[in-house]
Amino acid sequence: MKKTLFLLAACLTFSTLFAASVDTVAVYSFNMKKEIKCVVITPEAYINSRLTFPVVYLIHGYSGYYNTWIKVVPEIKTYADEMQMIIVCPDGGFSSWYFDSPVDSTFKYETYISKEVVNYTDSHYRTIPDRNHRAITGLSMGGHGALYLALRHSDIFGAAGSMSGGVDLRPFPKEWDIAKRIGDPVTDSLNWKNMSVVNLFDHYPSQAVALMIECGTDDFFYQVNETLHKKLLGMKIPHDYVQRPGAHTWEYWANAVEYQLLFFKKHFNEKGK
Repeated sequence: MKKTLFLLAACLTFSTLFAASVDTVAVYSFNMKKEIKCVVITPEAYINSRLTFPVVYLIHGYSGYYNTWIKVVPEIKTYADEMQMIIVCPDGGFSSWYFDSPVDSTFKYETYISKEVVNYTDSHYRTIPDRNHRAITGLSMGGHGALYLALRHSDIFGAAGSMSGGVDLRPFPKEWDIAKRIGDPVTDSLNWKNMSVVNLFDHYPSQAVALMIECGTDDFFYQVNETLHKKLLGMKIPHDYVQRPGAHTWEYWANAVEYQLLFFKKHFNEKGK
C-alpha cells in the first residue's frame, strides 16, 4: 500500500511539474518548398482559459534540431507554465546560421523564422501578436541567429537574447559550414562583414530591441561577445550583459535559458497588454 501511494505521489508530482502541453507541428515554407517541424509549448493556463499569451522563439545551435531544446532541457516546459508564455522551437537546419543565404537559394531560414513560423504561430495559437510580446533567443549559432533576426526584423521582435552566440563570424572562416551559407571568406568578405551581428549594430533599428547577451568565460566565443558588449557600451545601446564561469556546454545553457526567459517575462510585463 505504501509503495502504491509513493508511486501515485511521484506521478502527481511529475504531472504538476510538467503541466504544459507540447505540440510538434509542421510549418510549410513557401520559400524553401518543404514542411519543417517545430515544437510549440503552451502553458497549462492556455488550455484552461481563453487568455492570450506572449511568445518566445527559442532556437537551436549548429547541428541541432527542432526538438533539441525540449529533449536536453525539459525544464523549459515548467518555465512556460511559471512565466505564462508560449515557447516555440523551430528547426533552423543543421547549419543554416538563420540566414537567407546569398550563395545557396535552398537556405532561406531568415524568412522562414521571422515570417513563416511567426505567421503560423499567430494564426494557430492564442498569441499577443505584436512585437512587444514577441521575443527570440538561442544558443551558439542560434545566439547569432536570434540577434540577427531581431535586428533585421525589429518590427517583428521587440526583445532578443543570445547565449554563447557566435556574434562575429570572421574569426572562424573554416568552422561550422559558415562558408557554405555566405560564401568564401576572401572573395565574399563583404558577406562575412555585413552578416556578422557585431556589425549590424552599426545600423541599429529605430525601434529599439530589448537585449540580453551572455557568454561563459571559458567559451571560445567569449572574446567576440566581450567585444560586442564594449561596442554597445560605446554606442550607448541599452543591454543586459552577463558573463559567468562556463564553457560551450549544455550545462551552461540549461542554466542560462531560465534567466533569458525571466528577462523576457519582465519585458512583456512592462509592455502590458
